[in-house]
Amino acid sequence: MKSRSRQRYAGSGRRVQWPRALTAALLALGLAASGLPTTGMAQPAPRAAAAAPAAKAARSVLVMGDSLSAGYGLAASQGWVALTAERVARSRPGWKVVNASVSGETTAGGAARIGGELQRNRPSVVVIELGANDGLRGLQLAQSRANLERMILAAKAAKAQVLLIGMRMPPNLGKEYTAGFERNYRELSRQHGTALLPFLLEPIALDRNAFQADNLHPIASAQPKLRDHVWTALGPMLK
Repeated sequence: MKSRSRQRYAGSGRRVQWPRALTAALLALGLAASGLPTTGMAQPAPRAAAAAPAAKAARSVLVMGDSLSAGYGLAASQGWVALTAERVARSRPGWKVVNASVSGETTAGGAARIGGELQRNRPSVVVIELGANDGLRGLQLAQSRANLERMILAAKAAKAQVLLIGMRMPPNLGKEYTAGFERNYRELSRQHGTALLPFLLEPIALDRNAFQADNLHPIASAQPKLRDHVWTALGPMLK
C-alpha cells in the first residue's frame, strides 16, 4: 500500500527467497572381485557405482502482496513473510518461501506480474495479499475483483493452491463500499475454491501501538502476530 497521507502505503518492495533444502546423497561403491585365483581369464570388472539419487527440488510458496507483505519500514528479516520463511525452513522440510511483494502494489500490478512470477518460481502455493491500495484509491470494486480473479485463475492454471488474504477499508469510504470490498474476497474464495484468511491485520487492528507513525504499517514487534495469524491458513496447505 502506498501514500503520502494517512490512508495509503508506500515504500520499496523487497523479495525474500530462501535456499532449497539440502538432501544427502549416499554413493554405493560395491566393488565385485573374484574370490579364487584364475588363469588366462580377466578379473571381473568392478561393479559400476550406483548413481546418487537426484535431490528433490524444494516446493515453494509464492507471496504476491503489497507493502504489508514487503515489510515496509522494517529490516528485511522482520516482516511476517520473512518470519514465515524461517518457520517453514524449520518445520516444513522441502519447502521454501519466495516473497514477490512490492510496496504500493495494486491488484492490477499483481495481475500483470503474476505470469512471470509463476514461470520463474513454479510455486505449489500462491498467497495473494492485494487490494488495499485499490480500496484506498477508491477503485471500482468490480475492477479490483476482476484483477484478483485473474491472479487466482493464473495460479490454478499453474497447478498451484491459492491462499487469498483479505483486507478491510476504513468506514469513511462508506458502508456500501467497505462491505462490498470485504465481500469480494469471500465470494472469490468460494467461487474458485481457494483457502481464505479474511483480514490480515485482524490480530492487531484495534491496537494503535502496533502500527508505525503512519497508522497503516505494523511495527516489527507486531509481525510475529501476523505470521501466526497467516499460519492458521497457510500451515495446513504445506503437506
